[in-house]
Amino acid sequence: MTDLVLGYLSIAGALGLGLVAGVFMGFSDFIMRSLRATADRAAGIDAMQAINRRILPSVFILLFLGFVPALIGLAILAQSSASPASGWIFAAAAIYVPSVFLVTMVRNVPMNNRLAAVDAGTLEGERYWALYLSRWTRWNHIRTAGSGAAAACLMMAAAILL
Repeated sequence: MTDLVLGYLSIAGALGLGLVAGVFMGFSDFIMRSLRATADRAAGIDAMQAINRRILPSVFILLFLGFVPALIGLAILAQSSASPASGWIFAAAAIYVPSVFLVTMVRNVPMNNRLAAVDAGTLEGERYWALYLSRWTRWNHIRTAGSGAAAACLMMAAAILL
């Protein structure tokens, strides 16, 4: 694979990772704070439950999941072609997989599943919602930083290659 092709793939990957980072950042910056600020806690719970149901059949999920094999494959290609940017491409994969994909699977998804099971109008629902807001958002900050850092790594790779 030529450095030019790797460079263009790195640009495309950086743009996609930037989109993923932007979605996560929106949640960390204002969506979760807005849900927390709802006067009726049940409305906040209902809204987040609806978001969690609608995220699965979305373009975002295609990007989010697709970057796991794409980054690993790109890192293997870069390494096998002895690209001068292989370190940056490897770093993108090494950052994304644990800080975005694994954090989502191990932390955020189980919290989403538990939230899906609570009745928004109950005391149990309200108690879990208070815990969910702080913990889910804390883990989401890590996903935001991880996807942004992976995008920056691919931008560095593209700068070297192009």
